[in-house]
Amino acid sequence: MTHLNRWKYATAALMSMAISTGAIVPIFISTPASAQRIYGQSRSVSIPTGVTFPVAYDKDKVVVTPGETVPLTLTVATNIIDSSRNVLIPAGTQIVGQLQPVTRNGQKGVQFVAQELVFASGQRQSVNASSSVITRTEKISKGADTNRIVTDAAIGAGAASVISLITGDRKIQAIEPIGGAAAGAAASVLLRKKQADVFVLKPEQDLNVTLRSNLVVSRSY
Repeated sequence: MTHLNRWKYATAALMSMAISTGAIVPIFISTPASAQRIYGQSRSVSIPTGVTFPVAYDKDKVVVTPGETVPLTLTVATNIIDSSRNVLIPAGTQIVGQLQPVTRNGQKGVQFVAQELVFASGQRQSVNASSSVITRTEKISKGADTNRIVTDAAIGAGAASVISLITGDRKIQAIEPIGGAAAGAAASVLLRKKQADVFVLKPEQDLNVTLRSNLVVSRSY
């Protein structure tokens, strides 16, 4: 085989390999979402692990107690786009999930764990993403003025019970708690306590979600 023929054969083999594997090999595109376009699926884009989505919420704060699990729906704050400015995830897309307790090195915290995206069309898609773990708390004490904490806040049922029963602030009872009814069987225990801790979360600062696995979306949304 001549040198020229060997070169042609090698070139043909490489071209054949590229064509046969092109349908499954993603090409990386440098974008704000660090997206990857998938050959053979021109409208599908994979947004990789580690990308963070800014979030918004209709309340300024969310208040929950340590150990409390609360359902929560956030929204994507800004369009997530690729390098060609195609919108991959529109602003306003809902992020459905829950605030759940986390313990790290013996310290109690809370974290938002996303479960699915709900697009304006009604289309739902599972997502594996979570916020940072928040460990800072604020103390609720008997007779304290809670206006700073409860104003424009969504309050978990556990937190509503704590604030109402420890402080004697009856206004809390008029607030519809998220995650269930306030007070309950633990009321007698709370009445004997003089203080308790709550997490006061600011969604746009504390609850931005980061992908824990690749998310494949379609630009058709």
